[in-house]
Amino acid sequence: MSAPDADWTPLLARLQSLLPPPLPVLDWKASAYRWRKQKNLLGEQGYLQPVLHASRIRLHDIQHVERQKDLIVQNTRQFVQGKPANNVLLTGARGTGKSSLIKACLNEFSQQGLRLIEVDKADLADLADIVDLIAERPERFIIFCDDLSFEEGEAGYKALKVALDGSMSAATDNVLIYATSNRRHLLPEYMSDNDSYRHLPDGEIHPGEVVEEKISLSERFGLWVSFYPFRQEDYLHIVSYWLGTYQLTLNDDCRSAALQFALERGSRSGRVAWQFAKDWAGKHTSAT
Repeated sequence: MSAPDADWTPLLARLQSLLPPPLPVLDWKASAYRWRKQKNLLGEQGYLQPVLHASRIRLHDIQHVERQKDLIVQNTRQFVQGKPANNVLLTGARGTGKSSLIKACLNEFSQQGLRLIEVDKADLADLADIVDLIAERPERFIIFCDDLSFEEGEAGYKALKVALDGSMSAATDNVLIYATSNRRHLLPEYMSDNDSYRHLPDGEIHPGEVVEEKISLSERFGLWVSFYPFRQEDYLHIVSYWLGTYQLTLNDDCRSAALQFALERGSRSGRVAWQFAKDWAGKHTSAT
């Protein structure tokens, strides 16, 4: 005589409660994405998460970096048009518009098929998976790594080198990597690195293995764009621009306050100018 059928419903319900929710269906209509991780019973699974409220900054909002702007816009335009273009490394002074330029390029070219995927340094080991996911898409994708720098031996360093030009698989023509950093070579540099230089009898100087390794990643970017601290008048011009977006002007009192604001932060940059303009506008604009 067979045993009565067991009711597995409570057990299945308990098992289901332990499982992670299914990955969301990817909406390819978005213009910007973030690479995210979700844990499951087998470890972690990555997926693209659409950015619901992407930055709306435009190219004309970014002031006093015209040469840098022209280089990045031209390279991005070539990429969107299906022409040869380079991976880009933007380095230099903080707050001068490196990240903002990339976001502004997205707003400039999104209607022409440009898309942006932001990847954290901790997730750079997943670059191959990301490229495989978007390789057959008709859109043009910029993988964006913001404020990038590495310490000795970090896993993401090698993954990025491979993604730039060291992989056995051919690079897809619809993907570029744009990275920003305060370090020109993305790795810390020490005085002891100079000990590895070799001086040849004919007077030539050759860097040793330590230096070669440190520049081997940055040189894989075909386009380097450097940013520099702003002069005082450039900083005040940017303050005036942002004040204008609040229907305010840069008078003498505001000028003095703007300079004091920058002095307290130890930086005259576009970011500081924008922060001051918001602070000043909040104190001097009538409530509506």
